[in-house]
Amino acid sequence: MTFCENFLNFLFLCFTWFLSMVRQEFRSGKITLEKTHTLLEKLNIRCNYIHVKHIFKATDRLKQGRITIEEFRSIYRIIAYREEIIEIFHTYSENRKLIVEKNLANFLTQEQYMCKNNMSESIASEIIKKYEPIEKAKQESQMSVEGFIRYIYSSECLLFNSEFEKVYQDMHHPLNDYFISSSHNTYLISDQLVGPSDIWGYVSALVKGCRCLEIDCWDGSQNQPVVYHGYTFTSKLLFKTVIQAVHKYAFIASDYPVVLSLENHCSPAQQEVMADNLQSILGDTLLSDLLDDFSDKLPSPEALKFKILVRNKKIGSLLETYARKGSDKHGQVEEYEEYEETDQDEEEDKVKESPSLDNLKNSPEIQRLPVSKKKKVKVAVALSDLVIYTKAEKFRNFQYSSQYQQFNESNSIGESTARRLSKLRVHDFIRHTTKFITRIYPKATRADSSNFNPQEFWNVGCQMVALNFQTPGLPMDIQNGKFLDNGNSGYILKPQFLRNIETEFNPRKAPEDSNPITLTIRVISGIQLPPSYHSSSNKADTLVIIELFGIPIDQIKHQTRVIKKNAFSPRWNETFTFIVRVPELAMIRFSVENQNVITGNEFLGQYTLPVLCMNKGYRRVPLFSKTGESLEPASLFVYVWYTR
Repeated sequence: MTFCENFLNFLFLCFTWFLSMVRQEFRSGKITLEKTHTLLEKLNIRCNYIHVKHIFKATDRLKQGRITIEEFRSIYRIIAYREEIIEIFHTYSENRKLIVEKNLANFLTQEQYMCKNNMSESIASEIIKKYEPIEKAKQESQMSVEGFIRYIYSSECLLFNSEFEKVYQDMHHPLNDYFISSSHNTYLISDQLVGPSDIWGYVSALVKGCRCLEIDCWDGSQNQPVVYHGYTFTSKLLFKTVIQAVHKYAFIASDYPVVLSLENHCSPAQQEVMADNLQSILGDTLLSDLLDDFSDKLPSPEALKFKILVRNKKIGSLLETYARKGSDKHGQVEEYEEYEETDQDEEEDKVKESPSLDNLKNSPEIQRLPVSKKKKVKVAVALSDLVIYTKAEKFRNFQYSSQYQQFNESNSIGESTARRLSKLRVHDFIRHTTKFITRIYPKATRADSSNFNPQEFWNVGCQMVALNFQTPGLPMDIQNGKFLDNGNSGYILKPQFLRNIETEFNPRKAPEDSNPITLTIRVISGIQLPPSYHSSSNKADTLVIIELFGIPIDQIKHQTRVIKKNAFSPRWNETFTFIVRVPELAMIRFSVENQNVITGNEFLGQYTLPVLCMNKGYRRVPLFSKTGESLEPASLFVYVWYTR
């Protein structure tokens, strides 16, 4: 056969394949908008209904609400045959109609950075078998534009590297060596003062991979402890109902341990009820004994798989707990004195920061520790003895912790105090977090359940940075993106420089021994972006913002130009370069907005992930709504490249 005959034969095969897929739907002549949308999905072309509706209306020449097979083929080509993807296809196709296996292998190696030359043809063969819909092309180890489109739209070309979708990190380090996904006041699903408490708060957090839940416990009627935000008008839940939900959903998203952080305000009698609930409901999943006889290190997530740990006040040592093992603890109550710190977060927020931190370091006002007074605390031994590796201990200062704090004791520090310490005592703070689990929680003035940016506390090694999971926005985008890593297990191994007790790392200075990367991103186009809420059609004045989070010197934002009245297929072709000095801590966020110069830009979608979890090459960036729902097929088409 001549080239011309081969070419015509291929066109005939494509048309025959297309007819075989759609002819049955047109047996009555024409199809409706709903049938059009369904048929596109059948052809493995994901579609936004609003965009299909707009294109359908423009294609329906007779304005009858029904289209012919020729009109449907036109709609199909508008949606599937994106110009920027066809251009890539033509680059590697010798006849602009088919890519042979060898050329596809070259594309995978040169553009996608997927494989070495000695493996590329084998992988190319598998991709053809998986994505090429035209049987004749598949048999001849070739890929048509139909197959190439389906490959580019597939999960294999997403920005997030699938290697990190499974647990790949060493999970045998002690617990304090990990960042741990943590929530604040998990029972609340709205504000902190009058909003409802709901079991859904715990269920949704666990399903998202959260591994540390907060439970505020108070005396309830009929000797049943309740969970709510004390001294507010928030509604109440039974403690045992919360524990039942935790037991049911604890290990849906992750096999690794769950920590129940109890904010315990109950009387000793109801503390015993809590202990009984924990033991009877959780059974063998409750960690109530030492795993290793008197080790001076916390156990690993691997050793604690499928275990639930209680974080609470504890009487005495682990040795004393072990000695009481098996004894009757009913009615046993211990009393001890602890330092009650006055929360000065609000006062600290009122102090204006000086441009020079060095001038503040010796200031008596800044050096002053929070006012402390002693108070007597009564603890039921039955509940105390369920606390093994996560004893809650008041934080006094770094010197005290260095001298007296035990390996199984953890601290909770308010965000404002933690922020002050991270600025003025950064080395002490980081050394503290190399040894002890440190939990950071939102300040009391966040009555609306707003969040702080967790990045600043990850930068100093804080393991449990607790956020209000019910509140969408930038902080939760960063939180959700961070914990996509390591199989969404809720545990991420901290970088070596945040685990080493001898570390000299300072996030506020460019590390001399870092291994920076140069990251280049070309924002090519948008694919079926969400239209503006204010648009009566499928339009939006679209722009893309790429923002880097990490140590302060790495934080930067770039923005594309605005493409007017185009949410379906805006083309930017703009390139941005980032120098990332500490990539181990860096996060990157892609957000799409509709420009509105009067009321402010309208959020359309976003995606956030760790910089080191990005694939190279031509990639799709999936977009998510403000509340975290997938907006598929809405995505960005980008080209990513980076070197160390």
